[in-house]
Amino acid sequence: MSENLNIFVGLAMGLNLVALGSSRLTSVIRAAAVQGVLLGVLPLLMEEFHWMILVVAVLTMLVKGGLIPSLLNRAVKSANIDRDLIPLVGYVPSLLLGATGTLAAVAVAQRLPLLPAHAHTLLVPGALASVFTGLVLLIGRVKAITQVCGYLILENGIYLFGLLLLHSTPLIVEGGILLDLTVAVFIIGIIVDRIRTEFDTLDTHKLNMLRE
Repeated sequence: MSENLNIFVGLAMGLNLVALGSSRLTSVIRAAAVQGVLLGVLPLLMEEFHWMILVVAVLTMLVKGGLIPSLLNRAVKSANIDRDLIPLVGYVPSLLLGATGTLAAVAVAQRLPLLPAHAHTLLVPGALASVFTGLVLLIGRVKAITQVCGYLILENGIYLFGLLLLHSTPLIVEGGILLDLTVAVFIIGIIVDRIRTEFDTLDTHKLNMLRE
């Protein structure tokens, strides 16, 4: 079971690097969407079948893999943009940062006093690497859509941390996180639309033009 779990988490960690190395907004959105679907499967691999686990897994895959990406793709088409051409942190440095962060996450996880059930899994390294990747996208990109994807990937890392407590924490907590994420993305979508309407761009540097 842990082998299948590590395969899914490993693929999710690889998608972090795809998001960091891509200038096309649709590619970053697709990477975040596929990662959300992969993480949605994980509870089914960690627990015996239960209807609540199935519900949370399906909702996670639908929201992270379908609803939110469709909203982001609609925003991209509405703004008529395709690439984040002038990032604050270049794509090669971003990849190097991502790879270094991933290796550091693996090294740190090996030193943590984890439960035996988690010691041989990639849950902690995957969580740390995803949080780090999300922060790099949030800080190193200027397009609002890419920053939203960074927020999604960061939340995926938090979701992975939550899976460590799956045996002791009710799945309703994961459902609550999912609801918070959905509401947050809707709010961000409204903000993105206002930015596009006011400035005819999604470059968040334009917000520096605002004055009280």
